[in-house]
Amino acid sequence: MGAHYFQFKQFTIYHDRCAMKVGTDGVLLGSWCNIPRNGNILDVGTGTGIIALMAAQRSSLFQVSIDAIEIDSDAYLQAKENISASPWSDRIHAINCSLQEYAETSGILYDHIVANPPYFDNTLPPQSISRQMARHTASLTYEELVSNAVRLLKPEGYISVIYPADQDRRLTSIAVSNKLWVSRKVWVKGRPNVSPKRVLIEWGKSPVNYIEEELVIETAPLTYTPEYIALTKDFYLKM
Repeated sequence: MGAHYFQFKQFTIYHDRCAMKVGTDGVLLGSWCNIPRNGNILDVGTGTGIIALMAAQRSSLFQVSIDAIEIDSDAYLQAKENISASPWSDRIHAINCSLQEYAETSGILYDHIVANPPYFDNTLPPQSISRQMARHTASLTYEELVSNAVRLLKPEGYISVIYPADQDRRLTSIAVSNKLWVSRKVWVKGRPNVSPKRVLIEWGKSPVNYIEEELVIETAPLTYTPEYIALTKDFYLKM
């Protein structure tokens, strides 16, 4: 790993021109989201392209195509470079636009939509415009994310999202108002005896029975749980 890039087992992510660097949230979602055996995936706010590339690696034996949209032009260009240098450049298409614009113009419906959306909407916006778009919900509110994702989703498709645990009640309300049902849910904790920091959620358009689970990342600094290792071992070099 270097200052400007992060090395995974099968691909490299350069992130020096992206407001949001490689982080645990993206790796969690890219490792956890269900991958259709055939069909298409939409990665919303792809940033460095990490989730699109993880989805491509996981679907190497399937007939899956991936569209990766990104509103920030610098991040979009870097995502394109990361994708072009990967083994799956023929299956990932990077697009420079917002989700709102894409939902209005694309005319495509997806089997699975994944998003590591902006958050911190109750904090002061960061000074950098690109970092503001990446981290602040002013560019894409949760309501806009869910309603536009629903427009782009096939009737039998799913939406997977990671968000702060303290936003769960709000996101649940938004999902219900858009006639979505939980199909999978995981509370993510950094250590065993702390409160959850993140939620991994999967929604569909039909009601199903589901079980809420818990994932603990570490038992001590750099001592990862067997569950976290099993989830991410195909990607991290030292797992």
